Amino acid sequence: MKKVLFILGTRPEGIKLSPLILAFRQSGLFETKVCITAQHRELLDEVLSFFSIVPDYDLDIMKEAQTLSEITSRIVAGVSNVVSDYQPDLIIVQGDTTTAFAGALVGFYSKIKIAHIEAGLRSHNKFSPFPEEINRVYISKIADFHFAPTSVTLANLTNEGISENAWNVGNTVIDALLFGLELLRVGDHVLQERYNYLSPDRRLILVTSHRRENFGEPLRDICKVLLKVTECHPDVEIVFPVHPNPNVRGIVDELLKCNKKIHLIQPLPYPELIWLMKKSYLILTDSGGIQEEAPSLGKPIIVMREETERMEGIDAGTAILAGNRFDKIYYHLTSLLSNGELYNKMATAVNPYGDGHTSQRILKILREVL
Repeated sequence: MKKVLFILGTRPEGIKLSPLILAFRQSGLFETKVCITAQHRELLDEVLSFFSIVPDYDLDIMKEAQTLSEITSRIVAGVSNVVSDYQPDLIIVQGDTTTAFAGALVGFYSKIKIAHIEAGLRSHNKFSPFPEEINRVYISKIADFHFAPTSVTLANLTNEGISENAWNVGNTVIDALLFGLELLRVGDHVLQERYNYLSPDRRLILVTSHRRENFGEPLRDICKVLLKVTECHPDVEIVFPVHPNPNVRGIVDELLKCNKKIHLIQPLPYPELIWLMKKSYLILTDSGGIQEEAPSLGKPIIVMREETERMEGIDAGTAILAGNRFDKIYYHLTSLLSNGELYNKMATAVNPYGDGHTSQRILKILREVL
């Protein structure tokens, strides 16, 4: 039986790889082990617990105030030991994190085949997002199997000369979302009680912001938009799970803490996040995963970035790329709040990112090519 090693370290990787890990383990077709770097410690642990996945290897690499170079070197050293111990036939990485890049690099050094999940995303700006754009470009150069989430990302790979062993399979994030919603049905009453402070008579806006490109003045502009919209739209209420990074929390607390219609809360466990997404009227975000998930819930998205590697949602009409400055964000937000026709058009647009069967497609392909 072929041996497969999943390598992951962050919450997004945990969300997007969990349904694939479960599919591999339940199939009985491969010997499957999971290595986590714990690049995100608590956030990753919560996701894996939700999906009932227990890692086989835990590198626990995080230390306070590490540089990217230090993180990379510690992951390479730790994964090298795991690979030497397990000797897998295939390494599977997801996305564009430092964990994914370092895991793929170790696979290359060890001459082990590498499968890249969510391949082909490109912003074509090496510093935005940083360091993710270069991470995913380099992974594509050394991976053996490329699983693109959309036709656009597959075309990006083709344009770079990568056409062999590359497939458009959809995004596993939709598999995770649908699976998570099913699990949440049992505990819905618990979350209803936990968030009983939210008014049923107000439209809920969910906000997330954590990217480096929005640190400083862009984040101040985002906060000013939220203040202005609560002032001009009395039927609006905002929930903002605040990232613990001091570059985010400092500004958000300074500007928003005293507004009673803006609820600043701790970062959410994955099940609570998708529950709030489902309850929300619309979403403001700079998150990649939410851009993919929200359309399956019929929630319009305003993307608070100057550029995005997920243009499929913009083109499909599920999201608006608003930039990260006050005027444009406020314009698009108030347009969605005031224009029912525009809102309905976005809410009913077809999600271009998948149908919930991506994990089974990947499993079937790898069973045939390995």
